[in-house]
Amino acid sequence: MTKKIIEIDEFINKINSLKEKVGVDISTAEDLSMAVMNLISLEEHFFFTGVKTGKDEYFDTTLEIREVRKDLLAKLMPNNEGETWCISKHLLATTMRLIEVGNKLNSEGKKEKAKEIFQKAYQVYSIFWALKLKLISGEKIQQKAKDSSRLEDLVDKLADCCDE
Repeated sequence: MTKKIIEIDEFINKINSLKEKVGVDISTAEDLSMAVMNLISLEEHFFFTGVKTGKDEYFDTTLEIREVRKDLLAKLMPNNEGETWCISKHLLATTMRLIEVGNKLNSEGKKEKAKEIFQKAYQVYSIFWALKLKLISGEKIQQKAKDSSRLEDLVDKLADCCDE
């Protein structure tokens, strides 16, 4: 428990230091991450619509959406190493899909199953933030994913320290 508190304190100090140095606005980055998630989803929908209809213009639109997504993801992940760019994209895509599955389950009245899926979405989203803020490296994602409750605690604290 003490180690967990120290990690959270270190995380909060890092965020506060970043805010002071460069004016980090986490709430804006959260909104941007949601936009990127939706753009990834749009890429998928245009792809499937193109395949199902046989109309090439849907594939062309996918390319336009992809360019916007790449530009915005570059704003979220300006300093990435190795595969962290691609890892980030897939973490956000997974988060979006899990949220959609949870929403569908919830609308079907399957509240407990929806809560389980929402929790998994939050775990994946927490891993994205840990990677973005360089709390973990790309190589350690798999190891940290097994113990993502600590990452969730950190993201919760991050939300607590955001300026609106």
